Amino acid sequence: MRILITGGAGFIGSHVVEQCLAVGHEVVVIDDLSSGKKENLPPGVPLYQVDVADVAAVQQVFALVRPEHVVHQAAQISVSRSVREPAFDARVNVLGLLNVLEAAVRHEVRSFVFASSGGVFYGDVTEPADEEHPPAPVSPYGISKLSGEMYLRFFAREYGLRCTALRYGNVYGPRQDPHGEAGVVAIFMRRLLAGEAPVINGDGKYIRDYVYVEDVARANLLALEGEWEGFRAYNVGTGVGTDVNQLARGLRQALAEVLRGQGRVAELPAATYGPPRPGDLRVSLLDAGKIARELGWRPLVNLAEGLRRTAAWFASRIEDKV
Repeated sequence: MRILITGGAGFIGSHVVEQCLAVGHEVVVIDDLSSGKKENLPPGVPLYQVDVADVAAVQQVFALVRPEHVVHQAAQISVSRSVREPAFDARVNVLGLLNVLEAAVRHEVRSFVFASSGGVFYGDVTEPADEEHPPAPVSPYGISKLSGEMYLRFFAREYGLRCTALRYGNVYGPRQDPHGEAGVVAIFMRRLLAGEAPVINGDGKYIRDYVYVEDVARANLLALEGEWEGFRAYNVGTGVGTDVNQLARGLRQALAEVLRGQGRVAELPAATYGPPRPGDLRVSLLDAGKIARELGWRPLVNLAEGLRRTAAWFASRIEDKV
């Protein structure tokens, strides 16, 4: 397969790149490098520094590359920024997606995989939501992901483009950006390695479904290799809920174990509390039974092991003060 991955130099996208390469696919990347990094990519992967909202530039890349398949990871990913700047969120997440979809149709792409979001899509839930749960986004980011899926349905029906939406849980792991507002695991890890206390928003009783990035990348690969027609949506999560208080304790324990293994004894600070963030859901849990039945996907890395791997990666790369 010749696969074009937008946002391929980013956190999740770069792991998708690696897994596609590992099974012999040809990969090309579009990324504006606003948050992605060239060093996330394996040597030799072609990178076009392009904003997906730039119509002419996107069309030019498609004309040069002639991809057979597209994985669309490029996105504005911050819920709180979407609340502050809904027009910016829509520019990237709606207009950017439309540009890539239109280029895919024009250049006869066979299939299109879209990074959606389970939590913001379903809203607050009381038990793991399956794909039939009615959408109830409470932020512009969630609205943009719901709009994106509706556009995928249209392009599948109108143009015969095979479209798959993967509704991610809270993805974490190596290469997650520790700066800005997204990625609580990375943010907490950076603060701990700097000898600073992680700051929990609100009371910390916000329950999330944390799924390891390599498991998410594998779901993308399985979606690419599918043979169905039309549109399908799949949850990509564990169904296991963890609140932020538990996460902070688990992170602290994982990092302490990693540092001890490196011969570095450290007194890591406990978390403190700050004001709640606007737009945050109380409970977000995903039922991933459908993707297990139809694609054979299951999470292989539990939270304790995932946090250990993530801690080891950050500890080896971030200059610490502990």
